[in-house]
Amino acid sequence: MKQEVIIATLNEGKVHEFKQLFSADKWIVRSLKDFSKMADIMEDGQTFAENATIKAETLSKELGRMVIADDSGLIIDALDGRPGIYSARYAGEKKDDEANMRKVLQELEDVPSEDRSARFFCAIAVARPNEQTLVYEGACEGYIAREKSGTYGFGYDPIFYVPDLQRTMAELTPQEKNERSHRAKAIAQLFAHENEWNKE
Repeated sequence: MKQEVIIATLNEGKVHEFKQLFSADKWIVRSLKDFSKMADIMEDGQTFAENATIKAETLSKELGRMVIADDSGLIIDALDGRPGIYSARYAGEKKDDEANMRKVLQELEDVPSEDRSARFFCAIAVARPNEQTLVYEGACEGYIAREKSGTYGFGYDPIFYVPDLQRTMAELTPQEKNERSHRAKAIAQLFAHENEWNKE
């Protein structure tokens, strides 16, 4: 019998990645789009882990079921860690991938290639009613390219250069991305500790 997992997001890109990473033979992956409109959650944590935990716990309490939430973003060393937890709205309150990338490229315009190191970071929180919330993390190291390239993925993928493959994240096929992305690594940690949270 398949088990249900609720992913606390409306982001189609994230939902698609989670569906690829959770075996369809074992799991039915649902997102917030499968439920009636829910109130916005104030993500006021100071770290990815705190924000993921806030989302997961709030929705788990509201739905009375296990909920998995992730918070992820881009950390750029030359920008003192920005955009960080503000990655989704870096260029303004409205989520706009193109505007976010433009802002990053403008801020790094005079930064030499060797100083454009960055990483995607993901924290995944698993919340269950009346249980302790568990958090798993993953990161993917790379550099910020000087221009966009590629059509796969979403978010900052077109400007995130993966050195060992000599391509941006947006130039990787979904399968290639799922072998090395920050979210894939966090989910690998999630499944490595499945006995801690999957108690059904």
